Amino acid sequence: MSFLRRRSAPTPAGPDFDVLAMDPGDWPGDLGAGLLPAPDGTCQGVFLRYDLFGGRGPAMIIGNLPAGSPARELADGQVPFEVAQLLAALGNDEPVTVVSTEDTPVMHQDNLLIVKRVKCSESRISCVQFDRSDGVLVTIAAWDRPITDDLYQLLKPLPAELFQQG
Repeated sequence: MSFLRRRSAPTPAGPDFDVLAMDPGDWPGDLGAGLLPAPDGTCQGVFLRYDLFGGRGPAMIIGNLPAGSPARELADGQVPFEVAQLLAALGNDEPVTVVSTEDTPVMHQDNLLIVKRVKCSESRISCVQFDRSDGVLVTIAAWDRPITDDLYQLLKPLPAELFQQG
């Protein structure tokens, strides 16, 4: 996607890449954000937890993992990091695995995305993934609601200030 680029700053306080997600102002519930730090202080990923249920659990987690992030390395059948985070936040400790995947073309603004739909053994989980032009993997995991093509139109780069420390 042409509008996404790596950020450069002398001392980044957050991720050095744009985070593609839904604007917190467009979401009616609570929002939480988490950074995955590497031992050298670089950001190995960002995930945003959208809580529509008023503190009773997340409805959706959107992750942005750059190339080389250890969270992208999965064993056969292992669920994506964002699915595991969603299950942990919901207190679901039942084992869940990936059953199958399917590639689907989807339009996002003027860009064609090849979206991988991830089917999990827990049928209440919806999960999709796609790679951006800057090598960042975006994963959307939702609980008890399908992910429709309309959701992609809500995705946009979030302002860097959202991830500043201090």
